[in-house]
Amino acid sequence: MSAAPDGPDGFGDDGFRDDGFRDDGFGDDGFGARLVRTTDALGTLCVGIDPHPSLLAEWGLTDDVDGLARFCDGCLAAFAGAVAVVKPQSAFFERHGSAGVAVLERLLAGFAGSPTLTLLDVKRGDIGSTMDGYADAYLGVGAPLGADAVTLSPYLGFGSLAPALGAAREAGRGVFVLARTSNPEGGPVQLADWAGRSVAQGIVDGAAAANAAAGAADGPLGDVGVVIGATHDHGLDLSALRGAVLAPGLGAQGAGPADVADRFAGLSGLVLPTASRSVLRAGPEPAALRGAAESLRDELAAARAAAG
Repeated sequence: MSAAPDGPDGFGDDGFRDDGFRDDGFGDDGFGARLVRTTDALGTLCVGIDPHPSLLAEWGLTDDVDGLARFCDGCLAAFAGAVAVVKPQSAFFERHGSAGVAVLERLLAGFAGSPTLTLLDVKRGDIGSTMDGYADAYLGVGAPLGADAVTLSPYLGFGSLAPALGAAREAGRGVFVLARTSNPEGGPVQLADWAGRSVAQGIVDGAAAANAAAGAADGPLGDVGVVIGATHDHGLDLSALRGAVLAPGLGAQGAGPADVADRFAGLSGLVLPTASRSVLRAGPEPAALRGAAESLRDELAAARAAAG
């Protein structure tokens, strides 16, 4: 897999992150601090890296490990140093077995040498020693599938995520916990009443409490974020979160930059709008991919400025 290109000024003489990925963690910087610094330089767009079979075909690639690796080479060349965050979807790598997971590991390592942060979309969630195992795999110091952050599922109880939150904090990584997702099937569970508030609001409140306990109230941003779809009004109180919101649904799923600016106006943190297909369909040429991402990134910035 090709090396990442140089990034913008402010990230070291060679274009790599000053806090670049190391087996012993990220130094004194937590994920929230790195995210603020990176989005200040590169905007808030998060590009999903979703190598599903139809997209491989659109790019003229075979639906096998070789095609997967070529797809990832194009994404690395296009997005490293151009956008703040990329979000590989683990399922599309896992479907190719251990060789596909090896491609994912190389992709994460490639972005680790650039200003762009990685958010691995794995949606893990379990209890006890099983959650410990997931934490070791994705979040611990020296984790073999370690990214800057991962997505987690809290539907065995927010407290069940404690091993993952602890491992992330120790290694300087972040987590994004599913709260109010963009798929319509999530509503009956996420909007159910739980002790006078919705389940989704309880998850947001749990993330806010975790950030407060870690001292985020005194810093720029906590390391615990939430996932809230940008495709509908979420109805959640985000004023105490002090963390980031991952907002899928931008582009092909129907949400536009103005929707994002309007729906997250009350957030005490920052929003990472996520687009996958609407950007990736500009491929396979890296220059065209980068241009599509930069255009959407600039539209988001303009919408945010217009909203005040």
